Amino acid sequence: MKVIHLHNNNTALLKKAAKNNREAQHELYKVHAPKMLSVCRYYIKDIQNAESVMLNGFLKAFTNLKKFKHQGSFEGWLRKIMVRESISFLRQLKKIEFSIEEVSIPQKYSNNINTEIEVAQIQQLIDELPEGYKMVFVMYAIEGYKHFEIAQMLNISEGTSKSQLFKARQMLQKKIKELNKTSYGTN
Repeated sequence: MKVIHLHNNNTALLKKAAKNNREAQHELYKVHAPKMLSVCRYYIKDIQNAESVMLNGFLKAFTNLKKFKHQGSFEGWLRKIMVRESISFLRQLKKIEFSIEEVSIPQKYSNNINTEIEVAQIQQLIDELPEGYKMVFVMYAIEGYKHFEIAQMLNISEGTSKSQLFKARQMLQKKIKELNKTSYGTN
């Protein structure tokens, strides 16, 4: 019978990994790689590029592991590294564009879409967004960053962050309605 350890001693593993113990680093990689690849994939459409960014993120994390203060979760710390690496990658490709025009955003925003679409379809719809819309949408709606944090990370104004999110939501709602019409014959 194989015993599955539900409560892994993460602190000891992190300390070993910080001392460049390759086995500990490999164990951390095995545990966190699937989630971190999905984080990179939110931002980067091409899976090979997302994997490359994830590997660079792990390299950066292992290089700077001694700086991790054990305040909060290691996964959260690693996730921030992956987000920043993804943004850096897209900046290098010069794929991030933000529309300059500001949009007045209604106070009450409705998400009344009745649908049963698959996760893969949602990811495809997000991938089809312009890069600026996509980046702000993922950072806000999926990663949970606040507009002021997004503005700082992307070197844009808070207003631009808010308008990009608003436009991304509008575009996604329109695409979901179109998908529902073609898939289910509904309005």
